[in-house]
Amino acid sequence: QNPKTYAIVKQLLAEGNAGELQKYFGSRMEFGTAGLRAAMGAGISHMNDLTIIQTTQGFCRYLEKNFSDLKKRGVVIGFDARAHLSSGGSSKRFARLAANTFISQGVPVYLFSDIIPTPFVPYTVTHLKLCAGIMVTASHNPKQDNGYKVYWENGAQIISPHDKGISQAIEENQEPWPQAWNDKLIDSSLLLHDPYATVNKEYFKDIQKQCFYRNINKATSLKFVHTSVHGVGHKFVQLAFKAFDLSPPFAVPEQKDPDPDFPTVKYPNPEEGKGVLTLSFALAEKDGARIILANDPDADRLAVAEKQESGEWKVFSGNELGALLGWWIFTCWKNNNRDTRAIKDVYMLSSTVSSKILRAIALKEGFHFEETLTGFKWMGNRAKQLMDQGKAVLFAFEEAIGYMCCPAVLDKDGVSAAVITAEMASFLATRNLSLTQQLKAVYDEYGFHITKASYFICHDPKVIQQLFDNLRNFDGKNTYPKSCGRFKVSGIRDLTTGYDSSQPDQKAILPTSKSSQMITFTFANGGVATMRTSGTEPKIKYYSEICAPPGNSDVEQLKKELDELVIALEKHFFQPEKNQL
Repeated sequence: QNPKTYAIVKQLLAEGNAGELQKYFGSRMEFGTAGLRAAMGAGISHMNDLTIIQTTQGFCRYLEKNFSDLKKRGVVIGFDARAHLSSGGSSKRFARLAANTFISQGVPVYLFSDIIPTPFVPYTVTHLKLCAGIMVTASHNPKQDNGYKVYWENGAQIISPHDKGISQAIEENQEPWPQAWNDKLIDSSLLLHDPYATVNKEYFKDIQKQCFYRNINKATSLKFVHTSVHGVGHKFVQLAFKAFDLSPPFAVPEQKDPDPDFPTVKYPNPEEGKGVLTLSFALAEKDGARIILANDPDADRLAVAEKQESGEWKVFSGNELGALLGWWIFTCWKNNNRDTRAIKDVYMLSSTVSSKILRAIALKEGFHFEETLTGFKWMGNRAKQLMDQGKAVLFAFEEAIGYMCCPAVLDKDGVSAAVITAEMASFLATRNLSLTQQLKAVYDEYGFHITKASYFICHDPKVIQQLFDNLRNFDGKNTYPKSCGRFKVSGIRDLTTGYDSSQPDQKAILPTSKSSQMITFTFANGGVATMRTSGTEPKIKYYSEICAPPGNSDVEQLKKELDELVIALEKHFFQPEKNQL
């Protein structure tokens, strides 16, 4: 019933454009553990009013089956500022339609009345003890995209088998229910609640448990620049600084207000580094700020840059900031826990494609480190399991600039990460140390961990399949490569098939998934490289790392070795010319 998408389809029919119609209606968006992520537009392959209604009807039926008290507890729904003029879709409209679906079935809905950062949804699920949460966002994807992200009652993103169950229920509930299109109905419903004021108060109270140096924060002369890259982060990072008694950061004026067109950046993704930070650098130079904090548009990720003595800017990689935050959060914990026995219940987590620096810190300091599969859904769920066993999970991170610094949010959170980074920098400044100098000190103490990651774009699933098949049948059937250029392969773990050469029974310990590609190669020189497909973008990614024991300080040699390994990996395993990547 959306006049805009209806008109698009009518036009294509009138033109007899079978190719485009096939694209729009050939296959339904797949509902996976990350929920939905696709372009906004007409047809069942896109995010629009109809597909949101169908998805929510399926999700509602699945929740009814799983929770006998769904009508007592309810769900939370949040949204970012994305909008798409030509199809009439927007995050806010999708959130209202989803709310309408639940309310029509007698389920209470806590619908935020305004835009929020993604981490507010998992926070609200936990805080209000709800059955589930939905966040309508496409995070840092291109502007035409939107997404539908789902959290379970434990406050973490869903993992299998829930994705299969929800997907099945969507298939079974495709015809819109009688009042599905009329989202005006919710405004007069007693089942509609707005958690905005409560959560804004409680969240900032909860993150203050991670504030340890209020007096330093009050007195610091360090200046920060913050950009929300046309997303939702501005207001919330300002409030976080206030909660920590820090002077507010300078906001990049051209990027501080939400704008679904993201006019000043090619991609609204701070992971892309300097290109996204051009305006931040200019403002920092003007106002004399040494540190830049950048959130992605839904404020669940954080990039950090620091001005060097030379006047150059260093943008920290996700692994480098993970090392700094891991060191900082553990140091703060240690200073506040004099009982040395408590350390046996302390945990930190990171994903398997992230740097192993936390493992090195844990080994030396005596706490536990665990790695999980890629993505915060795994770290969030594992953290919850550990917390339910009475363990303290201090920190979790992934190299894609995602950090979980507070146990109140079981997902990555760019708001708390920004203010904790600011406190760490303010503390280090009292010792005349920069973040860059402290990072070197961490590596000096626990061993250098040099990482390099990048990706190739490939829109053809057949080519991707062939590339990975080739690696599994390298020198004849069922043989993996024994070397990569001059680098000898010493171990292989394939999480698509479940093979791990380092295990006595050759079976991988981490869960395997046939639907996504992921192979990790260990090399005789101490290097590790993982190749995997992305769950949300047409990319084949690689992650590489060389770890040296403490005391090996020839960093330039380590970097050179890793650069050469990466060149060999691209040439021999990706074969970009042959595969047209």
